[in-house]
Amino acid sequence: MADPTPDANRGAWNSKLGFILAASGSAIGLGNIVFFASNAYQYGGGAFYLPYFIALFVMGIPIMILEFTVGTMTGRSIPLALGKLAGKKGEFVGWWSLASALTITMYYITILGWALAMLVGSFGSLFEPGATAPFEPFLEPSEGVNSQVWFFNMIATWWPLVAVSVIWALTAILLWKGTETIEKGVRVFVPLMWVFMIGLVIHGLTLPGGTDGVAYLFTPNLDGITDIQVWQGAFAQMFFSLSLGLGTMVAYASYLPRDADNVNNSLLVSFLNCGFEYIAGIAIFAILFVYALNPAGGTLSLSFFVIPQGIAGFSELPLLVKSFGVFFFFLLVIAGLTSAVSLVEGMASALIDKLGISRARALALVMTPGVAGSLTFALPFIVDPALSGDGTLGFTLFDLVDHWAFRYSLITVGLLECLLLGWVLGAEKIRAAVNEHSKFKLPAFFDWMIKLIIPAILGFVLIGTLYEDITQEGGVYGFQWGVEAIGILPVVVPIVWLAFTVGLAAYLTTRRTHSTPPHHAGDPTLTAVDTQA
Repeated sequence: MADPTPDANRGAWNSKLGFILAASGSAIGLGNIVFFASNAYQYGGGAFYLPYFIALFVMGIPIMILEFTVGTMTGRSIPLALGKLAGKKGEFVGWWSLASALTITMYYITILGWALAMLVGSFGSLFEPGATAPFEPFLEPSEGVNSQVWFFNMIATWWPLVAVSVIWALTAILLWKGTETIEKGVRVFVPLMWVFMIGLVIHGLTLPGGTDGVAYLFTPNLDGITDIQVWQGAFAQMFFSLSLGLGTMVAYASYLPRDADNVNNSLLVSFLNCGFEYIAGIAIFAILFVYALNPAGGTLSLSFFVIPQGIAGFSELPLLVKSFGVFFFFLLVIAGLTSAVSLVEGMASALIDKLGISRARALALVMTPGVAGSLTFALPFIVDPALSGDGTLGFTLFDLVDHWAFRYSLITVGLLECLLLGWVLGAEKIRAAVNEHSKFKLPAFFDWMIKLIIPAILGFVLIGTLYEDITQEGGVYGFQWGVEAIGILPVVVPIVWLAFTVGLAAYLTTRRTHSTPPHHAGDPTLTAVDTQA
């Protein structure tokens, strides 16, 4: 069968290496560096690894194969790809996934802005004693280095808005010429991430007590494996870790030729992502055990409070401490930047496909609400001086949006993808398309994984998460802080998020498509779908 080349107006990867680096760079982000270590600690170290490893093969790789195949089969981004394969309801799911991804991008880039501010602070006062912040617990100067005080002082200033603007500018530069500039960027940033992380591993293991942390990380607690929350946490972490349900993997795969080996590509990207997480876990656990630090909390507390506090104790030499601070926060920025680029590209490529507009205009349409949202999450107005919650208005909004958008949207999209492609299109057609060009053939069991097993797992995770939210003490998330100044924001925020994402998805679904996805002559899977449309 002849292999049509991708649409020249959309661009194409110059090499398979460029695609693998871009896709793995999308998957590797802030969560891989610190969130994995936090989850592993929370769920008993080694007890987390077996469920996590099973989640990789039962859910992670199969859904990645699914998303790569959708991209290469259609040569289009996720809304038009799902629309071609499953009709208007599929296109709506695609647009809803991108609307949710845009929401996540807004506050994700705000986090990167904070990381950039901490990077600059590493050259200055971050690792020096005497920090204060305009909050009641931090009014007195700290006796020693205190990264938490420094962080809260930083977010209460206008400096993060400048840092956020810089991150958006860098993202735009990397996306300006599509795959050409993305590939140039990831060829530098992704290898740098590995070099920097391996450097942290080596340093952590050479510190007294560093190997104890690694031993804890890899020693399984069989009692913990029987805990259902360990399995739920492992499957949720795997889904988030591989950037599934965001539309990014479909967009990146759409720039590949039709004869791409999607099984091989999925294995490479998944193993690179998980390999990075494993060595990141070694580095972080070594630091935690050397300095007896508690990694309780999520990505932010570990990134901005716990690990910098550990870096401050690396040496009595201030220059060495600052060097490692720069080292760590530069790693966070470049890891997050490769993920941010893919998130923005997902929506930009979809607008190009749907509206037939130029890349520059598509980027402008994405960045206008994106920049506004990111700046909103960085607003320094103090609404909680006692720090019962998050302190500033921007940080409070970030916390509330993250709780709802991140916890629910990715898994919901993954569930709907499997149901639409498994039952409406037919999982056997997906498998036939994959096996046509793959060295490793998918077995017939793959069909039932897509149709039943993975939807059942994702449904269980969603129901469990919703149950936790409904039954938690204090009611709707945010009210337990007891901060009068934020009023009814805990109720308003999830409503606004749903209204924005559903409304945007419905509007774009009903818009006339400028050009339909290219038909691949002789492709039985697309021909069968076209007869149903």
